[in-house]
Amino acid sequence: MAISEINVRNQFRGKIKEIIAGPVVSEVDVETAHGIVTSVITSRSIQDLDLKVGSEVIAPVKSTEVSIAKIQ
Repeated sequence: MAISEINVRNQFRGKIKEIIAGPVVSEVDVETAHGIVTSVITSRSIQDLDLKVGSEVIAPVKSTEVSIAKIQ
């Protein structure tokens, strides 16, 4: 499946750096130009998408709330 358009404005393109597999959910670390983005997805999705370290992916981020913390 190829994505030609998506309505999520905040998205990061990168390569999978690490997959920490669990029995039900897994952590996927994606190395982007802006740093590491971590996603927790089902382990079944890892298999269905055939995700592996080095796979090129897009990490869309959609949230109803974004918090800001001041850096001193």
